[in-house]
Amino acid sequence: MKKFLLLLFAFSAIFSYAQTPFSIEIEPLSISGAPGLHSFSCGKTSDGKWLFVGGRVDGLHRRQPWAAFLASDNNTNVYVVDPIGKQVWSAPLSALPTSIDEQLQSTNQQFYQRGNTLYVIGGYGYSASSSDHVTFDNLTAINVDSVANAIINGQSITSFFRQTTHVKFAVTGGYLGYLDSTFYLCGGQFFEGRYNPMGPTHGPGFIQNYTDEIRRFKLVDDGVNITVKDYNASTDAANLHKRDYNMSPQVFPSGKKGFTMFSGVFDSNDLPWLNAVDVMDSSYAPNANFSQYLSHYHCATLPIYDSANNAMHTVFFGGMSQYTLDSLGNLVKDDDVPFVKTISKVTRLSDGTMQEIKLGVEMPSLLGAGAEFIPVDGGSLYSQEEILKLDRVNTRTLVGYIYGGIESTQPNIFFINNGNQSSASSNIFKVFVETGTIGIEEKVLNSNSILNLSVYPNPAKQVLNAEFFIPNMEGQVLIIYDVSGKELKRTELEKEIGKHDYQLDISELPSGSYVLELKSGTYSSVKKFQKI
Repeated sequence: MKKFLLLLFAFSAIFSYAQTPFSIEIEPLSISGAPGLHSFSCGKTSDGKWLFVGGRVDGLHRRQPWAAFLASDNNTNVYVVDPIGKQVWSAPLSALPTSIDEQLQSTNQQFYQRGNTLYVIGGYGYSASSSDHVTFDNLTAINVDSVANAIINGQSITSFFRQTTHVKFAVTGGYLGYLDSTFYLCGGQFFEGRYNPMGPTHGPGFIQNYTDEIRRFKLVDDGVNITVKDYNASTDAANLHKRDYNMSPQVFPSGKKGFTMFSGVFDSNDLPWLNAVDVMDSSYAPNANFSQYLSHYHCATLPIYDSANNAMHTVFFGGMSQYTLDSLGNLVKDDDVPFVKTISKVTRLSDGTMQEIKLGVEMPSLLGAGAEFIPVDGGSLYSQEEILKLDRVNTRTLVGYIYGGIESTQPNIFFINNGNQSSASSNIFKVFVETGTIGIEEKVLNSNSILNLSVYPNPAKQVLNAEFFIPNMEGQVLIIYDVSGKELKRTELEKEIGKHDYQLDISELPSGSYVLELKSGTYSSVKKFQKI
């Protein structure tokens, strides 16, 4: 019985520690003329206006090669949006040199703003000069304040863009981070040719190569010339083979800063990754003890550091996910990876363990894939790495905005998509954080909710049926204990991911009380039953 009590205590502790001292609230913000965009790059002026380049103005890309990623659905403008004055200005990219114009029309670029300079790397889209869809090998540097002022005043923007090329910048769907003077270009892929879900040997064909890398480098930028310096890369096809994912800056329990690459697509089974990879200054570490079941596709994210408890929280707003939670808090799996309303968070505790939690608040519609989170000009609210400092939030506080993304009319539209089932959203949401409150409908993804173990009939006579959900392929076992914790029967399982019903022969057990434990990888769940 001691073992059983310890297991129950562990589950109770998980729920207790997962309760975090803040809640999230979102509120619509309407700005007339705001562009519908997704998968774009964004920067921010010194007075708080937003600058948007790249991305697309349609919805989810279509399956047919001739209809997918049409140039006519590129974002061909650079936009300035004032969230306070609620005004919008734009200028066409066509005024720029061809190489800059074409790259900045692409989608799923990697971007980061250092000071007043927005660096945009790569991206995928149609290149008229190449007569094909390509992944661009350019880095474009944008003077954010000067471009915004020129657009607002109807002046030329051409002198505020600079560009260089590098073979390792030919990436789309990756993530660009910056820490201690070093850029981190993580994950993503090189894609050339027309998209075709049937594969590269069908139709027009294409070339697709995941980078499988973390690429580190420095940029020497004197305002005129840009030089790449100290380039090096970590390669790992088993853990870094991901794209269209979320990477967020982190404060690790040791106090060291870095990033975590969450989830993303696609693994060897063409399904989302469930793993997370921590990225440090000169190393990286896959987390073998955590699986992320919610929020698998790039969406708006908010990193929050709770210094009082040395806890790091990352909030994910909507997007797409292979799993959702039902009303009872149990996982529901859908390999079509549908659009979802889910807002979730992953919490890294002071001991390094990670927990996933579905928040009680949701996106108002199937919205969020390809959206961006834009922090407020809060000065003291954010660290240099744009991590929200929870100790600086004393009351209900506006901490940022969610902009754009794909809005879908149905969860699963890929196989019926004719271009009318989704659209690029112009929705804007204010994001508030309030301390001292906890969302009462938060659902913690612990072993019980993930494995969803149940037994019947109970009491049982000859056969005990065990229903459960297998979340991974790490090996599963069913174990029967007596009330003293002594193991009586062990059954090794070879079950695929998904829901299962298994019959256990208990005819040889004496009448009495027992405990059934299901182990699956790092997860464990127990149920008591009676034998009669």
